[in-house]
Amino acid sequence: AAFSADGAQIATASEDRTARLWQAASGECIRTLEAHGDEVESTAFSPDVTLLLTASFDGTAKLWSVASGESLCALEGHASGVNLASFSPNGAL
Repeated sequence: AAFSADGAQIATASEDRTARLWQAASGECIRTLEAHGDEVESTAFSPDVTLLLTASFDGTAKLWSVASGESLCALEGHASGVNLASFSPNGAL
């Protein structure tokens, strides 16, 4: 799981092929992100909390809009699963 920099949200990764965004204070699920073909292994918020990166055993990493839940792009090309999602400290892509 990953906490947003402002502490307001939590992103979780799951074997059910989804990532979920949660309100940290209430524990309410804000949205479910579905686009991976295998379990999601890792999540990471951008420092400004506008983007979420997910890494999956389907061999992709996906970039999402936190506000809309829209999948913005897929990083493809790995021969096997992607184990870790991370942003640079300054949030540059």
